[in-house]
This record gives sequence, C-alpha cells and structure tokens, in this order.
Amino acid sequence: MAPPVAVSPLIKTARYSALIAGIFYGKKRYENLKPIAAEEKRIAEEEKKIREEQERIAKQLAEASEDTILK
Repeated sequence: MAPPVAVSPLIKTARYSALIAGIFYGKKRYENLKPIAAEEKRIAEEEKKIREEQERIAKQLAEASEDTILK
C-alpha cells in the first residue's frame, strides 16, 4: 500500500472553514424554522381535535337514528 499523501494546509483550512460555516448555517436555519414548525404543529393539533369532535357527533347521530324496538 502506498504511503499517505500530505494534504496541503490550504486545503485543510478550507475544509475546516466550510465545516464551521455549515454548522453555523445549520444552527441559524434551525432557529428560523423552529417557530414555523411549532405553529404548524399547533394548527394540526387543533384541526385534529375538531375532526375528532365531528366524528364523535356523527357517530352519536348514527347510533341515535338506528332502528330500535322502542319505535
């Protein structure tokens, strides 16, 4: 196997600079998207509650309109 090639200090610096810049960009992006996602989650939970309530009411109406002996 061939001995490893020495990597240029310029390339090393560029790689680590890109890594650090990516970390900062990711943190900034996450902080920007976090409140938007929280709002979407809150809205989805509210819609789910409304949908479940409507399904419960529809189920009660269906049970109430079934034919029974008492009719």
